[in-house]
Amino acid sequence: MKGEILLDTALQTALLLLVLLQFKHLVADFFLQTPRMLAGRAAYLHWGRVEHAGLHAILSLIAFVALGAPVGFVVALCFAEFVVHFHIDWLKGYHSEKKPYGPDEARYWYAFGVDQMMHQLTYVAMLWIWALYLV
Repeated sequence: MKGEILLDTALQTALLLLVLLQFKHLVADFFLQTPRMLAGRAAYLHWGRVEHAGLHAILSLIAFVALGAPVGFVVALCFAEFVVHFHIDWLKGYHSEKKPYGPDEARYWYAFGVDQMMHQLTYVAMLWIWALYLV
């Protein structure tokens, strides 16, 4: 019975974390992007991308800490998210520069969809790591 209660609590926390990460992604990717974050995205060393990936990492850190994850663990986890997010966005920016499709073309939406899927898989990986090490 006690193990079932722990699993139930862990599952509920994981689902709540997933919802928080989804909401965080919506806010950071669609509402808080600045012109600097959106410009020049094909360049690898791009301050706007650093800011954007950093925003994602900070908001993820807040979500995990708010639900009781240890700060040291979360800093490491969110630093990894920062690195992954930075590279996913760079690859999309680089690809978009080489293949300048517009929103009226299917290939634009393919790139957009792959980009978003990679971010969502990052959140699944973060929750998986959280579950392996903290549950």
